[in-house]
Amino acid sequence: MRVEYPSWLRAAETKTIVCVAAQPGAKTTALVGLHAGALRVRIAAPALDGRGNAALCAWLAETLALARRDVSILRGEKSRRKQLAVAMSAESVASILEPLVDMAQNAHRRP
Repeated sequence: MRVEYPSWLRAAETKTIVCVAAQPGAKTTALVGLHAGALRVRIAAPALDGRGNAALCAWLAETLALARRDVSILRGEKSRRKQLAVAMSAESVASILEPLVDMAQNAHRRP
């Protein structure tokens, strides 16, 4: 039986891949919704000398309660579109991040 995951999440053999649309140079680091099938994350670090990538990996590791070494950039080191490899099951990643995505999307909707 195949499990359906959100468009921004993919299960690989030994890891989970999370697609991110990064926005470096923000005031704070936060998940702000979805953009073109990826998590839209504002990063409070510039895209300079890998600082933005390090901040993004640290944020995701903290959010998922993982060690920093368990999150790495798989693709897109020099791009705003990134794929991050996470040493956690896709089910666990989805159960933590999906409610945050819902909250972020609802926060931007007007009544």
